Amino acid sequence: MKENAIIEQLNRFSADGKRMFISSSFQTHSIPLLHIISRTDVLVDVLFINTGFHFPETLRFRDLVASDFNLNVIDISSVVPKNLQRDIEGNFFFISDPDRCCFMNKTQPMEAYLQTYDIWINGVRADQNANRASMKVYEKTPHKCVRYHPVLDWSAKDIFHYRKLHNLPAHPLEDSGFISIGCQPCTRKYNLDDERSARWYGMNKTECGLHTDLIKSES
Repeated sequence: MKENAIIEQLNRFSADGKRMFISSSFQTHSIPLLHIISRTDVLVDVLFINTGFHFPETLRFRDLVASDFNLNVIDISSVVPKNLQRDIEGNFFFISDPDRCCFMNKTQPMEAYLQTYDIWINGVRADQNANRASMKVYEKTPHKCVRYHPVLDWSAKDIFHYRKLHNLPAHPLEDSGFISIGCQPCTRKYNLDDERSARWYGMNKTECGLHTDLIKSES
């Protein structure tokens, strides 16, 4: 079973003294990997990037899953106060400059942790978009930390079957048509194009920077 290979690798990391964390947005498709980690005796911190713009349902779901799975969740957030995250017209950057908003609230807060941990466990899947399809199971970051993508070869069907097998909860907004759920201002209901098509709708943007800026180029 695929999950057994993940558990074995986590045990090897632990035996080697590696300090590990997993980043999670606590979407429905994030839950299987969190569940697998909860079944081990390995110490893995769970980092939740609290941008301040999440749906309240996401925060409640995070707390529910953390309690049910006995996870050590650490909230991380931007050092830039929200009153300094506005353009000259007074609009938040998620309106006028979403890349800058993502950098301030997601990428920059994560960088400090890449300097103190050895392994960043990440739930990206190759079937989610073209950028992720080009990734490898292990990737370097610009810092000392190594990215580990244990479910890179999982499909949406694999996620569904694992959830069904273990009776795992779904994000409360999923029944309302939200599939890929990020910050509230930048998330719309699902349409038939692809899983992440409702994120940054109408913009030439498919990633927040965590999976582009925080992978070290081999060139």
